[in-house]
Amino acid sequence: MAMVAEGHALIPTSDISLREAFGRALCELADEYKNVVVLDADVAGDTGTHHFRTRHPERFLQFGIAEQNMMAAAGGLAAVGLVPIVTTLAVFCLRAVEQARLSLAFAHRNAKIVASHGGLDAGPDGGALQALEDLAAFRAIPGMTVISPADPIETALATRAILQFDGPVYLRTGSSPAKRLFADDHRFEIGKGRIIRDGDDVTIVACGVQVVRAVEAAECLAKDGISARVVNMATIKPIDGTLLTRCAAETGAFVTAEDHNVHGGLGSAVAESLAARSPCPIEFVGVKDVFGASGEPEELAEKFGLSAPHIATAAKRAIERKRNIAGRRKNFR
Repeated sequence: MAMVAEGHALIPTSDISLREAFGRALCELADEYKNVVVLDADVAGDTGTHHFRTRHPERFLQFGIAEQNMMAAAGGLAAVGLVPIVTTLAVFCLRAVEQARLSLAFAHRNAKIVASHGGLDAGPDGGALQALEDLAAFRAIPGMTVISPADPIETALATRAILQFDGPVYLRTGSSPAKRLFADDHRFEIGKGRIIRDGDDVTIVACGVQVVRAVEAAECLAKDGISARVVNMATIKPIDGTLLTRCAAETGAFVTAEDHNVHGGLGSAVAESLAARSPCPIEFVGVKDVFGASGEPEELAEKFGLSAPHIATAAKRAIERKRNIAGRRKNFR
């Protein structure tokens, strides 16, 4: 069931990290949603929940480095009418996938998992803490909604949306300062993608920090006379198949861009949807099944092929494949 986020909570006025945007928004929303409790695994400073801990210490539960216990406890708290927000780093969520599956999704508990340090965006923390498989892991759990917002504005709206939504959710934030992409009137709806730049030649579908890079790529392509559409697909599950089918009919070629392994995340979700509805050429921009490294996020994006120039190059490949298919069809006739 899709829910629309109405209103804004603590709108960021500058570029801040997505985890900071989440932490501020959750703290602001706590008085409205009085049954919300926050569960922490000794990383409140890394997830943005230190704001909530300061203002609402009686609703802040410290589990220490015991993520599996924390995830299982969230199921129990949800069973008695509370709305637990499970917070830790994305890589540490991976050690508690079993508990998320059984205690939250299998039991259909109204609990939310909010994880920071997703992808190469974790930067200097290095490959050990850069989760590149979290979206795939949680997307595969039946009944789990998976969200990766693009900027601080959308993160604040997504925070409200998951509190309005009934069911288990995995929300991915980020640790590095994020460019503000959207205006104060931006709207977020679970299960809906949005066209944020129109175009006719190719569709670039992106999530998280890759949305800004996708827009930059579209601007570069425009200089070469290529009209690229950019779709912000903040909800990876359920994917907006209706919008993807429309884009397939109108552009006929796709690029997916994600700060995640190319296997199992946004690219896989888009490919699965299009294969069932309207097959067409797709190029995948993401980490090519390797672990990350320590460095600044923009440097790592270039090293691992996630930067705007790499997205633009992938778009040209997708367009060429589309033309080749059209040519073969013409010759066949």
